[in-house]
Amino acid sequence: MQKMMKADAEYTALDSYFAETGTRRILLVCGSSSRSLRIGAYFDALEERTGIRVIPFSEYEPNPEFASAVRGTELFRAAHCDLVAAIGGGSAMDVAKCIKLYAEAEQIDPKTKPAPNGIPLLVIPTTAGTGSEATRFSVIYENGTKLSIADDSILPSAVLFDPDALKTLPSYQRKATMFDALSHAVESCWSVRANAESTAFAHRAIEAVFAHKDGYLANTDAGNAGMLEAANLAGRAINITQTTAGHAMCYKLTKLYGISHGHAAALCNAVLFPHMLTHTDDCTDPRGAEHLQEALAGIAKAMGCDTQEQAAEKFAALLRETGLSAPAVCDPSELGILCGTVNPERLHNHPVRLDAAAIETLYRKILGTEQAV
Repeated sequence: MQKMMKADAEYTALDSYFAETGTRRILLVCGSSSRSLRIGAYFDALEERTGIRVIPFSEYEPNPEFASAVRGTELFRAAHCDLVAAIGGGSAMDVAKCIKLYAEAEQIDPKTKPAPNGIPLLVIPTTAGTGSEATRFSVIYENGTKLSIADDSILPSAVLFDPDALKTLPSYQRKATMFDALSHAVESCWSVRANAESTAFAHRAIEAVFAHKDGYLANTDAGNAGMLEAANLAGRAINITQTTAGHAMCYKLTKLYGISHGHAAALCNAVLFPHMLTHTDDCTDPRGAEHLQEALAGIAKAMGCDTQEQAAEKFAALLRETGLSAPAVCDPSELGILCGTVNPERLHNHPVRLDAAAIETLYRKILGTEQAV
């Protein structure tokens, strides 16, 4: 069972956790920005205070390549570490998950799934969006091509929630990660794999996003804590359902235009939501169009709206209010690139049929080359 901890001023929960697990050497996946955080100072002082050695690993990039995970795994082995930890957003946690997965594998290969190992994995999210701390998924790239690794063994063993770690989050990332959490929750609600448990998590996540968004965007302690909870609930929802077309369509937007993942997902879902309202006859969920209507109505209720149409507009209005606009199209060929890179497996999880013509129309609306309806 995953251990959930809340930070106090001295991080006493971490001291207890390391004592419980008998930890002596930690491979810490973290970016340079972690050094400016209170949690960074805790790890800097850990060896002197407790004798537990911390080996930092920062040789990874946003949307990390699998080669980064290979380097981290090799360092884990060479330093004889017994625990993997990550301080950061989705990229740090994705790399840490891969290191944990392959730490004792004979072959470090994304096409193979090694046997589970007992190495603990501790994560400390510094963004309130990805929900990666609650999932069995790792998103990694190989030569620019997205790979999705899914394995129950990479669900983190322990999570520390520290609102203080969100204090230095830049405004753009703050907005984008909030939309990542909201997109996860909304997509989970309408996913063909949604069930009562996932829907309960997703509804609570949506409610928490809207309850805490003002405080979170204003960088208050309560707002940061509330959005961490929202992101975690949304992560628990997609751990059951996985994501849908909004995420399938967003990855190349991120790569092609250099925008944040959450920003791209929000742009996609802002046009997918109203599209679905007018295309329920194309429902692919085996439970039928009536079930889809109920799922969309549930999203509206969680958002505090009377109708599905109001909910779709509320999503789009929040996107406009935060100033997360569509990227400028510099080359007409970009549309073809986007359309050609949608992962069909993600579309199988989407509740409304999307053919090539529909995907092109949606991308035109996302990029503002066609008026949205």
